[in-house]
Amino acid sequence: MKAYQKWIDQLGLLPHPEGGFYKETYRCQEHISAVHLPDRFDQAHCFSTAIYYLLNAPNFSAFHRIKQDELWHFYQGRPLTIHVINASGNYQKMLLGDDPSQGQSFQHVVKAGDWFAASVDDENYALVGCTVAPGFEFNDFELAKKNELLSQYPQHKSVIASLCIA
Repeated sequence: MKAYQKWIDQLGLLPHPEGGFYKETYRCQEHISAVHLPDRFDQAHCFSTAIYYLLNAPNFSAFHRIKQDELWHFYQGRPLTIHVINASGNYQKMLLGDDPSQGQSFQHVVKAGDWFAASVDDENYALVGCTVAPGFEFNDFELAKKNELLSQYPQHKSVIASLCIA
């Protein structure tokens, strides 16, 4: 049995549309009406949500974006690389892991609207968590179309080509 399979089984993780496996662990029971949220939201949202997320190589989390900030937390496994193309078109690579002396961070925030993807090196895995506020809804999620992202950010061709599904 692969080392990561125990986490999939024990935590009840399911396949995620962007790649990897996940399980929602928290959804606040209180809500914010759409009129009290920024214009980019068209429906009420709960205050916050949280998930477990497991990514195993050679799989990757494909480029996508959501309408709110997403806070990533490292739990177990090898470092996870978070690839971000921000609103200005700048590319940034962050290492989520447990060794700050190697440039890794236990937490990283991806800003609302930034395109981002994730990968794990070699045949490893990373078990992480993600917290979103206001809470995540699947209609806040946009999976990148490779050709559109390439035409918008041709300077990042290699990372876009390797981390997009279609």
